[in-house]
Amino acid sequence: MSARSLLAQAFSRASVSYSRRCLIAPHTVPRPTPKAAILPGLTCAARAYSQQPQSNPIPDPKQSPLHQTSSGERDRTTVGVFTPKAAALFVLTGIALFFYFRNEKEKLLEQRRKEREDSTVGRPQVGGPFSLTTHKGEPFTEKDLLGKWSLIYFGFTNCPDICPEELDKMSAAVEKLDKEYGPIVQPIFISVDPARDSVPKVARYVSEFHPRLIGLTGDYATLKATCKAYRVYFSTPPNAKADDDYLVDHSIFFYFMDPNGQFVDAFGKASTVDDVVERVRKEVSRWETEYGRKV
Repeated sequence: MSARSLLAQAFSRASVSYSRRCLIAPHTVPRPTPKAAILPGLTCAARAYSQQPQSNPIPDPKQSPLHQTSSGERDRTTVGVFTPKAAALFVLTGIALFFYFRNEKEKLLEQRRKEREDSTVGRPQVGGPFSLTTHKGEPFTEKDLLGKWSLIYFGFTNCPDICPEELDKMSAAVEKLDKEYGPIVQPIFISVDPARDSVPKVARYVSEFHPRLIGLTGDYATLKATCKAYRVYFSTPPNAKADDDYLVDHSIFFYFMDPNGQFVDAFGKASTVDDVVERVRKEVSRWETEYGRKV
């Protein structure tokens, strides 16, 4: 073989080898590599994520009704939660509360008015005209009860224990009320034993209790009519004499009368001094609210 043939054959082999290398690894001509070729896994994942429905999409601030725009819409950071709707709701709530409390006030006033009517209409008919004599020998009638609150007890001077206990209780209550209001409550003792309770004897008896205690006595017929008007029971014999030895059975309570001479309440043995004071205080307060004065 000639040298020329050998040279052509070698050149041909070199060309084929070079072509094969270019086809296998074309690195001699660099080209930009697409991102999908670099990170195919991440690209697929991103594509799959974008195709899934989003449960909490990020709101577009331009689509928010509170976004500040050229049309005058307000931003939440500027206005806060006090929107026109909230303002209207606030005003309506205020109006509703106003009418509610006004209605409740009217109900309360109506209830108090009914209570005053019930306290007057529902009272028992206790008390009435009478004419007796005081422990000082002066006349005393139901008109002398007017203008003051009164506590009236019916008993007799020879009573061994119950009458003194009740008069002590009444006197203690009056002393407490005197310290709080002054002498607006008048204590009164009415004898149910006219045969033995003379004016001097009643005078000695009432001096053992409150200094303002007024003692009243009279004849049998007058005392019987007085006890009947005040619904007081007593068992004094009509023909009893001053030197007779007997006990008198009678009602054991004292009456509470208002400045108009009307019955308010009655207190028995179970009532305490504080019970009497509290009841009188309550009635004085009601009277002052209604009439503007304590008596």
